Amino acid sequence: MGMLGGTFAGRLCGVLRTALLVLAVLASPPLQAKDPARIVAVGDLHGDYAAWQDVARDARLMDANGHWVGGPTTLVQLGDITDRWPDSLKIIRSLQQLAREAPRTKGRVIVILGNHEAMNLLGDLRYTTPGEFAAFADAQSPGRREAVFQSNKASIETSYLAKNPAMTPQAIHDAWVASTPLGWVEHRLAWKPTGELGQWATKNPVVAKIGKTLFVHGGISVESAAIPLEQINLKYRRAMAAADETTLSDPVGPLWYRGLAMNDPEAEAQRLAMHRPSPANVDEELGKVLLAYGAKRIVIGHTPSPQGIQITNNGQLARIDTGMSRAYGGPLTWLEIVGDQMTPHTVRRTTP
Repeated sequence: MGMLGGTFAGRLCGVLRTALLVLAVLASPPLQAKDPARIVAVGDLHGDYAAWQDVARDARLMDANGHWVGGPTTLVQLGDITDRWPDSLKIIRSLQQLAREAPRTKGRVIVILGNHEAMNLLGDLRYTTPGEFAAFADAQSPGRREAVFQSNKASIETSYLAKNPAMTPQAIHDAWVASTPLGWVEHRLAWKPTGELGQWATKNPVVAKIGKTLFVHGGISVESAAIPLEQINLKYRRAMAAADETTLSDPVGPLWYRGLAMNDPEAEAQRLAMHRPSPANVDEELGKVLLAYGAKRIVIGHTPSPQGIQITNNGQLARIDTGMSRAYGGPLTWLEIVGDQMTPHTVRRTTP
């Protein structure tokens, strides 16, 4: 697929908008709070809106019309809303609506940045489904798609001819259109760092500390634990605003790290390359992470546990990605935290 075109002036405006966005997110306060009376944590949803509805209703957060009924509850969704199933945009819109409504009853909605949201911003669409593009399409989509082709015609033709010099201009046009679904242009515009969803995702924290509980999508490595919480969120806001792939794809960073849930070859390879020692075991790493942030426990997603929510390491680690999306077929689950008590819940799926 070709890149979105634009004039020099348009690109300059984009740079200026990005700079203003960076200044705005750098001014954001650190995301820490005292223990609310009740926290509900929900893991990776990957585009399955029906799963999200079942979970949100079972957790007494959302009514049948999609409105907030959670009272003073704090909802923490651990990212990876996007990819693998068609309805990620519907889930985002639902969470945005609940985030507006919850404060009316002293509730709160916090959405943690997941690696798949970062992938969408970076243009890594390996797991984006046709339905996710289609959700952005409207009556003007064919015209927008054609305008993008015409703006990038020379580079697109060069790319196709490098693979097949015999292709005619019409054949190249038709092949590009066939490989560029309606809604793709709008999806890419929305997920740019300066686009609506790009800005929304950029403002979402990478790590949240609520009372004595840490919430993060992938995990916090000993390397990340050397950085104050506020600085981690600041670093990733900057990376999202600048589409910094190196930071956003860091295997020991909080978006991708799996070392708290399983053996993580990519993280170990990076440590070896950087001549960094690895923790002796998960207990050692957890101890260092929790001590660094003055926390009692950490709740993570990212690494599916199809047998259900796993609370391990003497209650210091809760793994709540259970593969809820129908792309995986795992159980629908949510975690309730009241004081120091963590209670897993399993939900009956009402939609096949």
